[in-house]
Amino acid sequence: MNLTKFVDELPIPPILKPYWKDPFQTIYKVRMVEFKQSLHRELNDTKLWGYEGCYPGPTIEVESGEKVFIKWTNNLPPKHLLPIDFTVHGAHSDVPEVRTVVHVHGASVEPESDGYPEAWFTNGFEQVGPFFRKKVYQYDNVMRACTLWYHDHTLGITRLNIYAGLAGFYLIRDQRERSLNLPCGQFEIPLIIQDKSFHKDGSLFYPRQRDKPVPQVETSIVPEFFGNTIVVNGKVWPFVNVEPRKYRFRLLNGSNSRFFRIKFDSHQLFYQIGTDGGLMEYPIGINEILLAPAERADVIIDFTNLNGKRIIMKNDALAPFPNGEAKNMVDTVMEFRVELPLSSIDTSVIPSYLRPFRKLNVQSASVKRKLTLDHTLDQYGREIMLLDRKGWDAPITEKPTLGSTEIWYLINLTEDSHPIHLHLIHFQILDRRDFDVEGYKRKKVIKYTGPPLPPKYHEKGWKDTVIANPNQITRIIMKFGPYTGLYVWHCHMLEHEDYEMMRPYIVIKEQKRKRLDQPQANKTIRNRMCFLPSIPDWL
Repeated sequence: MNLTKFVDELPIPPILKPYWKDPFQTIYKVRMVEFKQSLHRELNDTKLWGYEGCYPGPTIEVESGEKVFIKWTNNLPPKHLLPIDFTVHGAHSDVPEVRTVVHVHGASVEPESDGYPEAWFTNGFEQVGPFFRKKVYQYDNVMRACTLWYHDHTLGITRLNIYAGLAGFYLIRDQRERSLNLPCGQFEIPLIIQDKSFHKDGSLFYPRQRDKPVPQVETSIVPEFFGNTIVVNGKVWPFVNVEPRKYRFRLLNGSNSRFFRIKFDSHQLFYQIGTDGGLMEYPIGINEILLAPAERADVIIDFTNLNGKRIIMKNDALAPFPNGEAKNMVDTVMEFRVELPLSSIDTSVIPSYLRPFRKLNVQSASVKRKLTLDHTLDQYGREIMLLDRKGWDAPITEKPTLGSTEIWYLINLTEDSHPIHLHLIHFQILDRRDFDVEGYKRKKVIKYTGPPLPPKYHEKGWKDTVIANPNQITRIIMKFGPYTGLYVWHCHMLEHEDYEMMRPYIVIKEQKRKRLDQPQANKTIRNRMCFLPSIPDWL
């Protein structure tokens, strides 16, 4: 379909109002519902799923340290919008077709409120998954100001639920951020960038089969999904009118599998001030930025002295990244029109210093884990991606101790770059280094073939998602806490995540390590989730 670019104005997601707020707690109610919405004026309205009846969902804004309770409710119909592959683990025919569970991506949160993939629930909580523990989630927001997002995380159908529309921004603010005099209010705009394809009737297209169909199954999971249009804040190739002044944009790659390397056709610099985990130490001027699925970047674009200009946000990342085919690339994202009159004098600034950034000490790491990213084939000859050659149900092998610092070596043995996301914690990227992949496959011995490469300038901050490139070992360092319990780590290419490239891990207390290492530990470990007091389920 040849849809005209830049004919629909960019929508701004509304700010969600709390159901209750007092000095001690804030309470939200959030419904997941089916509805129709116009994604492009040349398309019929598209049937979608969304939080509070809009796509993307409303933005949730909270204060650092604010105690927030959210009751997420599933009001969706029993039939899924998109084709389900019942051969995928977690999506077999013995579970309800439509299930949901919500994960606030990047949040440091108690385990039973983290959105564990098997803690799903159906409409009205009539059926729940084996790890469902509570209807009302608790978020203590023990974090600095940062850009997070919330989305579905159901085992086996995450790719379908997010693609159907279940995603939205979750912003944490603090006084330090306010003191910097950054662009704010109407001059601060969140941008969730995704790719989608459509049928002629305007409905969402998602493939039922791979390029080489699998005759034994009705629908077959695809290795990756790449849509042929770009959707920003729920509009296909939108434009936004701006004043000739500085604007702050919260960029989020919310796509299933597509990477974006963003730049402007005006070749102008823009200024990055934050990563996944909040403000960087110093702003940096850049002319392009690479964002893998789930990565965020906090940037300032200065439109001063550009009156009357039209600037196009471009993308030149191949799909799959980095060695994909040019035919899968979509090179246009959206347009900025500097056509609004200046409403007031622009007194906002791009500070020379943002906030302290303390590097974690490599010498403090008590454990160094070498973990492989693997590619193999399943019984139908389909690609399947694994972490450390283990499937979802294999015994838990990553059991960091509360308060400990670890270094993980992500050893990529595949041909793709993978965005690896860890729940609960933020980490720092140490380096990437080329190595002999074939030699490692034969002998399981690391032989480096190049020097350590420091993180890119736009990655020098707190992260929760890191790009692990092919032919490289990526090292990250992190301190585990402040909660104990069951979490997950996974590739955030959703087709990979759904088809086994996800593993549970558990944060344990030091005194429990000996008992947990006994032979029967792995049989019971997933049921040992701590229960913290929270408000009753009266909502």
